[in-house]
Amino acid sequence: MKNLSPELKDQLFPDNLILCGYRGSIAHNMYMPNTDPNSIDDIDIMGVYMADKKYYVGLGLQKYAKVIEKFIDKYDVVYYELRHFLNLLVKSNPNVLSLLWITDNHYLKNTIYGQMLIENRDLFSSKVAHASFTGYAYSQLKRMENLAFKGYMGQKRKALVEKFGYDCKNAAHCIRLLKMGMEFLATGILNVARPDAKWLLGIKKGEWKLEDVKAEAKRLFELADQALITSPLPPHPDIDKVEQLAREIIQSYVTTYQRTK
Repeated sequence: MKNLSPELKDQLFPDNLILCGYRGSIAHNMYMPNTDPNSIDDIDIMGVYMADKKYYVGLGLQKYAKVIEKFIDKYDVVYYELRHFLNLLVKSNPNVLSLLWITDNHYLKNTIYGQMLIENRDLFSSKVAHASFTGYAYSQLKRMENLAFKGYMGQKRKALVEKFGYDCKNAAHCIRLLKMGMEFLATGILNVARPDAKWLLGIKKGEWKLEDVKAEAKRLFELADQALITSPLPPHPDIDKVEQLAREIIQSYVTTYQRTK
């Protein structure tokens, strides 16, 4: 992120952005540079933003975007409005939850409000994660063998699918999600930066046979079910505390907005 032009910096980090960091392969320590013949990775960024103050005060009639998705230069960006972000956290959305657990060096912008989210991330550690993580993993497993090429696939990814007979990137996502979910259920801590990144990259690079991926996924789905049974986490997040956090951030934002860059 060094040497960004002022114009690009303003596009990536607008004033109403309260938290922003890497997501995807960079956050998981699994990024493959373009020099790698099997690389199909984008530079993915996720953030949380505040809607216009008029939305939070008054009748709330002003329209706003709950989610902003776009490419900015070489960056694949997705930004969530605060209240929408919190609702996804309550549901243990794996992608959204990860933003609160990335390593410090992977944050690109933080503010006092972003720090409040990070400091309260334990509010969202619950058994709800089982259905969310296994659900997302199952969808990746299904997409892995679906050879009907989708619009999100570039030519390089299509070529790799044809080469290996399945989508290795979906396969790696499936196994990673299951392992992250099991760990989270056991400890309430989300290990976004993967200690097993080298092992997972082997799947992503097509070093595993399809039947081996499916066998490992079956084993991990069974272990995830066991992790749910033994999990010390509460059944659901404490909604009252989440509501209180939302009010504190919004009330402060509309009255005394401060930012750090």
